Amino acid sequence: MSSIVIVIAVVIVVLLACYAVFLLSKLNKQQKEAQAAKQQRLNDAKQKKLKVLDDIKYIASAMLEERCEPSEGVMRIAKLFEALSMSEQMAVEFPSIFEHYDCIKAHPIKEERKALAKQQRMKLDLARMKSEAKLEQGILDDAKKITQFHFVH
Repeated sequence: MSSIVIVIAVVIVVLLACYAVFLLSKLNKQQKEAQAAKQQRLNDAKQKKLKVLDDIKYIASAMLEERCEPSEGVMRIAKLFEALSMSEQMAVEFPSIFEHYDCIKAHPIKEERKALAKQQRMKLDLARMKSEAKLEQGILDDAKKITQFHFVH
């Protein structure tokens, strides 16, 4: 009888060991899949950032080629840098763009602008035009720098 108990005990230990190996391999597979998914998310985020940086360069080129109004380009560029959480460091690189952006960022657009009284719209337009005139060359210089800038990813 004791040999049967020993055999049963050995079988139980072997089965438990096999189950432990199965669980460990399953855990290892899950960890590898999680790591691969994390790497894919990082790669996707990097690709998205590169696309946005290309868009910023395109807008800067459009400003230089006069296909985009300076204020519109400044607004778009600054908002894209904000979306990438790069505003602080880019404000140092492109000071005129961000100085003008500080002037116009609170200006309403589209329907909100249409809802303003004519006097208020004219006041905002005057502030925008003064800032644009004062910073025009700096904005264009910054736009040119952006088209040639090597962004650190």
